[in-house]
Amino acid sequence: MSISLQKGQKVSLSKENAGLSTVLVGLGWDEVEQKRGFLGLKAQQDIDCDASAILLKEGKLRNNGDLVYFGNLVHKSGTIRHMGDNLTGAGEGDDEQILMDLSKIPPEYDRIVIVVNIYDAVRRRQQFGMIRNAFIRLVDGRNNREMCKYNLTEDYSGMTAMIFGEIYRYNGEWKFSAIGQGTNDPSLGDLCKRYV
Repeated sequence: MSISLQKGQKVSLSKENAGLSTVLVGLGWDEVEQKRGFLGLKAQQDIDCDASAILLKEGKLRNNGDLVYFGNLVHKSGTIRHMGDNLTGAGEGDDEQILMDLSKIPPEYDRIVIVVNIYDAVRRRQQFGMIRNAFIRLVDGRNNREMCKYNLTEDYSGMTAMIFGEIYRYNGEWKFSAIGQGTNDPSLGDLCKRYV
């Protein structure tokens, strides 16, 4: 049974799911219906949201190789894999997915922060107020069972990036915390500076 999470809620992953190793992190969103311009064409470009995983050691991003995103699809340890870039958010279900083998993540990594930013948001004049139905969900890779889901229902107008949640080690087990913090960081690089 999937748990529906609220902002700030934490849930144990490994305690509730004995033998858990592979976790699929699915992220989704839909564009708010845009007004049509001349000849029925969209007035602006599609919103390109990019999901990323930031691996932290003692709560800090130590080097750029610990960032998994559309430009670095596989972490150097081979334990975290970005499944590819979705440029529009169109379609049902997950728009982007990140696959993690929690059982093999090197012990020096204590936290994995899942973030989403709007690509080139400032130049395109785009922000999260133009997005709806945003969610993050965690799926048990052994049986494709959804363990938990966090729907973001707040208004994030003006925000260009978001810290969706984090997976972290605590007393020998993996837990997930639903964060849902919008930011005005104009790029993924700026968002990562929060963790250096």
